[in-house]
Amino acid sequence: MREMLRLAVPNKGALSEAAQTMLKEAGYRSRRDSKELVVVDEENGCELFFLRPRDIAVYVGEGTLDAGITGRDMLVDSGAPVEEIMPLGFGGSTFRLAAPRAAAMTSVKDLEGLRIATSYAGLLGKFLADSGVDARVIKLDGAVETAIRLGVADAVADVVETGTTLRNVGLEVFGEPIMQSEAVLIRRNEPSGLDQLVRRLQGVIHARDYVMMDYDIRAERIEEATALAPGMEGPTVSPLHREGWVAVRVMVPRKGHQQVMDQLWEIGARAILVTDIYACRV
Repeated sequence: MREMLRLAVPNKGALSEAAQTMLKEAGYRSRRDSKELVVVDEENGCELFFLRPRDIAVYVGEGTLDAGITGRDMLVDSGAPVEEIMPLGFGGSTFRLAAPRAAAMTSVKDLEGLRIATSYAGLLGKFLADSGVDARVIKLDGAVETAIRLGVADAVADVVETGTTLRNVGLEVFGEPIMQSEAVLIRRNEPSGLDQLVRRLQGVIHARDYVMMDYDIRAERIEEATALAPGMEGPTVSPLHREGWVAVRVMVPRKGHQQVMDQLWEIGARAILVTDIYACRV
């Protein structure tokens, strides 16, 4: 009996939903409801453990679990001895500094000797140390936007999407982003079954980034068409019953594929079809 890969998955929120969707597209079992905390996928040699996103790096770092999916910000914040294997392309966020507009702060150096409230004390502490700034980190478990108004901090460090929430309480972001975060796959060692998981997840990511394009074109224009849409390792070209014409199938980036269709049409391609790719290996 082969050894099971023990994989930690976020158990709630948008990160959890996106992770489960990706794993399902990669061929792994999904849980039936949110109360199910362990799923055994014998067919794929994997056990899925649904945990709080903030705890996942700790479990993997302690060797209790083999690998996990969590946010890069939570990984760094944990300080756990784990390795980021690959980004997963969802759960993106930006970690920024913010302060009252009247403070007119422009860089992290302006925080010297001040108090900064955050829910990510480990991440912020590392950033301040790397920046050579001596400031006091105030750790809060909930929202930090009101910390300045309540007198416990001079600035805050938090996840920022549009900045609207901060502006509504009189704060504005300043300086360079502390971190660009997204969901990542992490590990501590080289567990059995991890290579298969990585290949499958890479296949899902490529499938999301590309579409399959089919079109017909005169044989003498195939070199021009290939220059516009070269594909991964070249297009598949098949002769048509119509003399002098060929059918072409090729993977093209999802972003900008409409422009590629326009360009192919201009050089004589017809019957241009675009379809989604569910999964792939490249």
